[in-house]
Amino acid sequence: MKNKTVSVSKIKKAFLLLASSVLALSLSGILVACGGGSTTTGNTASTSGSSNATSSSAAQDTKTTLTIGASPAPHAEILSAIKNDLSAKGVELDIIEYSDYVKPNLDTDAGDIKVNYFQHKPYLDEFNAENGTDLVSVAAIHFEPLAIYPGKTTSLSDLPDGATVAVPNDTTNEARALHLLAAQGLITLPANADLTITPRDIVSNPKNLQFSELEAAALPVSVADVDIAVINGNYALGAGLDISKVLASEDTGSQAAQTYANIIVVKAGNENDPAVQELVKALTSSAAKKHIEDTYKGVVIPVF
Repeated sequence: MKNKTVSVSKIKKAFLLLASSVLALSLSGILVACGGGSTTTGNTASTSGSSNATSSSAAQDTKTTLTIGASPAPHAEILSAIKNDLSAKGVELDIIEYSDYVKPNLDTDAGDIKVNYFQHKPYLDEFNAENGTDLVSVAAIHFEPLAIYPGKTTSLSDLPDGATVAVPNDTTNEARALHLLAAQGLITLPANADLTITPRDIVSNPKNLQFSELEAAALPVSVADVDIAVINGNYALGAGLDISKVLASEDTGSQAAQTYANIIVVKAGNENDPAVQELVKALTSSAAKKHIEDTYKGVVIPVF
């Protein structure tokens, strides 16, 4: 019986010793987990590496996405050409193409897109007045001259008496078309003719030209049915017309060129947004100018 008691006592002592060791190890682990005491060089290096990875990830996240609405040609094409340059500056360009001239302005005003690029200042001013929007121009980028394209007649000197001339039917572009025809000596306009004139204002029409007033977008598909047509550059490009066959186009020094340059537009208050300013810098760079000149051969002309 005595031997049995000693045995039990030894077992109890061994158990208490084991429990104390476990408790000591547990406390040591808690202290390390809570950051108490010193850590090894290996742990420090691991923490530093994690910090660098986080910094690298944060740097990637600093890129800004700029959403811009644009007409397919030439606007979206020009934007695509500068996309990589903008990305290098930390701005990712998200280009949304629109086929009309109303929704991009409404979406800009609503904040669905930050910028748009498709219109000239007179159109913007009229849109603001009619829709109660507060959109502003940030920069003028390019001018799309109206040009005379051949239809049934391939030379202006060969225009027959009573020839049919197709022109845009909206006030602004129709007046531009008439000024262009007058510059070729085909008609005479009043000395004070502005950009609101119509065929009814023509002073002299020696060839008795007949005017077919059509929607601007319909002119490229109608050119084969008339003698000549005066067509907007963007619609000519979109329809794939042969620009080498242009008979005449608006001069870069014309009243139209100064007035109807295509602009970058934002909602008032966003003019100085850093991403918008980077966009303007990219669009008015020497590289962008060269691209426009080389690509469009006078159908689209940079104005910066």
